[in-house]
Amino acid sequence: MRSFIVCLVPALLLAACDRQDSKAPQPNASAPVGATADAPSGGEPAGKLDMTQRGSAMPADGFAAPDGKPVKLANFKGRPLLVNLWATWCGPCVKEMPSLDRLAARTKGKLHVLTVNQDFAKQAIDPVPAWWAKAKLANLEAYRDAENNLGFAYGGGLLPTTVLYDAEGKEVWRIAGGMDWDGPRANTLLADYLG
Repeated sequence: MRSFIVCLVPALLLAACDRQDSKAPQPNASAPVGATADAPSGGEPAGKLDMTQRGSAMPADGFAAPDGKPVKLANFKGRPLLVNLWATWCGPCVKEMPSLDRLAARTKGKLHVLTVNQDFAKQAIDPVPAWWAKAKLANLEAYRDAENNLGFAYGGGLLPTTVLYDAEGKEVWRIAGGMDWDGPRANTLLADYLG
């Protein structure tokens, strides 16, 4: 049974990768969950805003820090934390990484931007180190969740998924799908947490 689950996880994650059209509109920050607004100029990706978990505690599941040591989200309490789950095989994930890197640079000291890779651990060749070296992301670090613990804890199965936590570790909102973290939508969603 365990081997069936181990084989099923990558297939489910691949099937759940957000393949939406990059020209689709993003929801309006003040719109209800799942609603969309008119497409902003530039055609930002259309991640879905979900506030149904607002106030929920961070998952207790562990993952690996860039040095390979175990870490938990609770280790980052004390300032707002933006957690992004992504994979190298997920087009929208890869597309938004440069804007996440720029967001990390702009918000240094105010917001911790944590990108947690979900590529499956049992691959013949680990694609993450080569991808990370090629991407040259100066403001992000390569955290790993090769067992997909955070993905299961969030329960959506969609990549990318990005969750904002306040300084006390309580969920504020989550975005399921790609996002332009340089765009006005992201700036509006993050404004209250960047003081």
